[in-house]
Amino acid sequence: MANKILRIVLVIVLFLVFFEVGLVSSYTIVTSEVPNFHGLVDMQISKITELFSPETVNDVLVKDPTPLNISNKKEVASKMEELSEVDGINIDSMNITTYEDPGNDNFTVNIEALGYESPNSTSGQIVISQTPSYKVIAKGNATYKNHLLYVDANTLKINSVLKLY
Repeated sequence: MANKILRIVLVIVLFLVFFEVGLVSSYTIVTSEVPNFHGLVDMQISKITELFSPETVNDVLVKDPTPLNISNKKEVASKMEELSEVDGINIDSMNITTYEDPGNDNFTVNIEALGYESPNSTSGQIVISQTPSYKVIAKGNATYKNHLLYVDANTLKINSVLKLY
């Protein structure tokens, strides 16, 4: 029994050693610099503790996101279009949610929308497609002004632009 436990611990230790060696060597290859081993380990530990922090786990597991309607969809869509470098954002597909309390003065919202790429031209013909090419995910700050919900377009940050197939 003790032999099995020792083997399992040895396999876990070897896995961690090979993972760290691979991380350090890939960092060296990509950056052509000597890696800051202490900084790499600190980064890994902070990401893992952030992932398993009680606030993050409770926010995601305890409650569902609250869907919201905002008043400045066109302004937000044009800013998302500019930041994500797509050629159009579908306002009708915009999905705005938050995990925070919408009763606060200032809170963070997550915005998902479908994006379009420029029309393709082949042999002199322009083909305009109504199918979206991208899914754009952004995050920004929202506030209430005159009992209407506004997203500050200047606080928008694009989390990802996913290519749809």
